[in-house]
Amino acid sequence: FNFFQGIVITPLLLLLFLGSSSSVPFTSIFSQLFMTVVVPLIIGQIVRRYIKDWLERKKPPFGTISSCVLLMIIYTTFCDTFANPNIDLDKFSLIIIVFIIFSVQMSFMFLTFIFSTRSNSSFTPADTVAIIFCSTHKSLTLGIPMLKIVFAGYEHLSLISVPLLIYHPAQILLGSLLVPTIKSWMVSRQKALKLTRQPKAPVKV
Repeated sequence: FNFFQGIVITPLLLLLFLGSSSSVPFTSIFSQLFMTVVVPLIIGQIVRRYIKDWLERKKPPFGTISSCVLLMIIYTTFCDTFANPNIDLDKFSLIIIVFIIFSVQMSFMFLTFIFSTRSNSSFTPADTVAIIFCSTHKSLTLGIPMLKIVFAGYEHLSLISVPLLIYHPAQILLGSLLVPTIKSWMVSRQKALKLTRQPKAPVKV
């Protein structure tokens, strides 16, 4: 749902910051996004019901295939973006964008940690870890096709793609750096919860 919200929010932000406006073919955009995102998801869920047992027996290397495809998408997107002569992005601006992206990513992760560990929250430590990483995750595999659909023909498409190109590697880097700390917190938290839930031994008089 958040991805479809971006269709409305992104043009409004561009109008606010860039001061330029243009007509947006919402019907065409929604139909292309439906065919690109929703239809493959529905087909995959239907097919999965019939080949689930076969997949569990054969165990094809979908993890390796997914990683290779993702790496190819990142590589080709980087090439398309920075090979464009109209990108007009200096080194200082790129450093500022990287700093902002890392700050936004850290802020999102910190806020999700605070909200999921409140005293009135019913989330377990494992739930908190999943929320921190999953709720802040944005992938190039869906973001780039959406940008190409929404901003088809726009001359500064490469420039718009830069924040997403930085955000995706940033979340991988931050995740790898934070895993040991979050893992130790989760283990200690789970041990503390087990100790508090253990029944106390009766006192002999």
